[in-house]
Amino acid sequence: MREFLMSDIDVQEFMRALDNCRGNVYLINDEGDKFNLKSKLSQMIGLVRLIEGGKLAEAKIVCDNVEDESYLFRLNLFGEKAADESEK
Repeated sequence: MREFLMSDIDVQEFMRALDNCRGNVYLINDEGDKFNLKSKLSQMIGLVRLIEGGKLAEAKIVCDNVEDESYLFRLNLFGEKAADESEK
């Protein structure tokens, strides 16, 4: 499993993207906490911990499924449009 950094993401779009992922997606924060984002409870806890003073901090994302990794990486890099094109 490889990891990549997520930063300056649209949280609502990211949450919708997680629902499209087939495997587990983990968020790892700077403190080393690891949250399985396929769980709605972990999504809430993990994302709340990342928001510092109204700004989203950087986090590492690790995916079990390579296709999910590619999908979320494109979403992070290019935004919603590129992620939508990968579903075609």
